[in-house]
Amino acid sequence: MGLVLMHQASPQRLQITETDLDACRTLLRSGSKSFFAASFLLPDRIRAPASALYAFCRVADDAIDVAGGNAEAIAELHARISAAYAGHPRNTPYDRAFAATIADYAIPSAVPEALIEGFSWDVAQRRYETLEDLLGYAARVAGTVGVMMCLLMGRRDTETLARATDLGMAMQLTNIARDVGEDARAGRLYLPLVWCREAGVDPDVWMRDPTFSPDIASVIARLLAAADELYMRADHGIAALPADCRRGIRAARHLYAEIGDQVRRIQLNSIDTRAVVSGSRKISVLGHALVASSPKVTGARFGTTDSSRFLIAAVAAMPGGAVPLAQDNVLPFRWWDLRTQAIHTIDLLEGLERRKRQSSPNKRPVFNTYASDAHRI
Repeated sequence: MGLVLMHQASPQRLQITETDLDACRTLLRSGSKSFFAASFLLPDRIRAPASALYAFCRVADDAIDVAGGNAEAIAELHARISAAYAGHPRNTPYDRAFAATIADYAIPSAVPEALIEGFSWDVAQRRYETLEDLLGYAARVAGTVGVMMCLLMGRRDTETLARATDLGMAMQLTNIARDVGEDARAGRLYLPLVWCREAGVDPDVWMRDPTFSPDIASVIARLLAAADELYMRADHGIAALPADCRRGIRAARHLYAEIGDQVRRIQLNSIDTRAVVSGSRKISVLGHALVASSPKVTGARFGTTDSSRFLIAAVAAMPGGAVPLAQDNVLPFRWWDLRTQAIHTIDLLEGLERRKRQSSPNKRPVFNTYASDAHRI
C-alpha cells in the first residue's frame, strides 16, 4: 500500500513510497512554502508526482548553492540524474521519488538535463545576443518545467507540449522584464544584446551604471511584447489540458502575465522599481481569468519554436508513460479555494527564477521561498 501515485505502475518500476513522499513534502514545506501551498492548486492525482519533481529540482538547486556553482557540482547533478534513469537512484528520498516519477510518466532524461544546463548558464552569467538565444535559456529553465507538468497531466502530443513550453518561456521573459535592475546590480544582463544596441544602449557601458532611460525602456517593451505572443500561443495548449487542470493553469497564466502589465504601469522602469501586483489586483485578474473562454482545441496551430524543439523531440522519441486516472473528469469548482491557491501560485512562480538570477558564482543568496515572498518550473 506504499504506492501513492494515482495510476498503476508496471512491476519493474520503482514506486514512490509514503515515506519518501513525506520527505519531499517536508522539504517543500520548510524550504519552498509557496510551492507547498501552490501544489494544492493541482488535482490530487498530480500533486504527488509534482512534489517529487519539484523536491528533486530544489535539492539540485541547493547543491549548486552549496558548491558555489562549480563544475564538480554540475557534474554531480548529471551523475544523479543518470543514476535515476538507470533505475539505481542515490539513496535519498528525493532521488528515489524522482526516479519513480520519471519512470512512471516516461519523462525523457533530456528534460531534467536541460534544466541543469540552464542552471549552469546562470552560474556562468551567460549573456544572450538575440531573442532566439534568450529563448534557448528560457526553454531550459522554464520550458522544461512546462514539459514535465504536461506529461504528469497525461498529455504527450506535440502541439500541447509546444504550448506548455511557450507558457514557461513567456513566464521567464516576464521575470526578466521585471528584474532588469536587480539582475544588473548582481552583474547579470538577460536582455537581448542586439536589441540593446539597436536602441542605442551599449551593454557593457550600461552595466557599469545601470540607469533607466527611454532607450532601455524600449528594449523592455519589446521583451514584454515577445512574452505576450507566447502567452497567446500557450492559451491554445491550456484548452487541451485535462478538464480538472485547466482553470488552475489558466489562472496562473493570467496572474503571471499581470506582472508584465504592472511593469508597463510603472512606465517600464524595472531598473529603479520592482513591479509588484497587489493582492486585490490578483483577485480581480483571477476573477476575469476564471470566466474567460479558452480558444478551442481545434484552433490555430503554431508549431514549435526552434529553442524548445529539442524538448519536444525528446518526448516523441520516448513514447508511453502513465495516463492519470479520471483525467477528463470535471471536479467540483470552489472559487474561494482556487483564488487562494492561484495567488500562492503566482508567488511560487516568482521565487525560483528570481533566486537563480540574483545569485552570482561567488555568493548565492539564501532563498526563503518560491517567492512570495514574491517566484521557482
